[in-house]
Amino acid sequence: MKTLILYATKHGAAREVAQRIAKLIDGAALHDLKQGGVPSLAEYDCIIIGGSIYVGMLRKEAKTFLTQNADALRGKRLGLFLCGMQASEEQTFFKSNFPAEILQAAKAASFMGGIFDPKKAGIMERFIVKVAAKQSEYIDNIDNEKIKKFAEVMRG
Repeated sequence: MKTLILYATKHGAAREVAQRIAKLIDGAALHDLKQGGVPSLAEYDCIIIGGSIYVGMLRKEAKTFLTQNADALRGKRLGLFLCGMQASEEQTFFKSNFPAEILQAAKAASFMGGIFDPKKAGIMERFIVKVAAKQSEYIDNIDNEKIKKFAEVMRG
């Protein structure tokens, strides 16, 4: 089974998760949606799409891809992942950022956690995280157990 992992990231957390998933699925290909030029979906049996959440919204590159390719995706073994710091909002984020038919078609949908690196964040992002999450230091709460379980489901 050929697997394509597509991701959209702002500061790198979704890329990190995509890379960790790829290490667990033999021969998985990675593609950053910001780069454009998405490989032909017809060549792949399994498609994994993920992105980071900022202020409740999935990266626009991922949303655009989902909208433009919804029909093709429903015929694939589909997996979805999100990255962010507010795991308690997982269900809300999935429902508000993925079309219902895509969520229903997905074999797996998981919120993987995120990374906050104040060195990569702008002043407004640092302020929001400090006020909302009471954090101002580097945080990596990516959940490797969730990544392993997700990869197991996607391998079939």
